[in-house]
Amino acid sequence: MEITAREFNQNASKILAAAERGEVITVTKNGRPVAILSPVDSKTVAPYPTDPMGEDESAPVLHSGNREDGRRGRGRGR
Repeated sequence: MEITAREFNQNASKILAAAERGEVITVTKNGRPVAILSPVDSKTVAPYPTDPMGEDESAPVLHSGNREDGRRGRGRGR
C-alpha cells in the first residue's frame, strides 16, 4: 500500500492497524517515498528497551570520585 504523509496524519490509527495485520505501507511526501511501515516480528523486538539512545562511548563514567570533583569551584551557599 502507498499513502501520502497527509493521509498518514489523518488516518494514522487505521494505517498502523493495517501494518499490524501484516501490510507493508510506503509513506510518500511530494511523490517521493520517505518511510516504510512494516509489521514487527515480536521475536526480534526486546520486551523493553535496554538503551533506547544507543551507546555513547564519549560520555564520562560517573562514580563517587567524579561527583566530588564536579563540585569543586562551585559555591556551597555557606
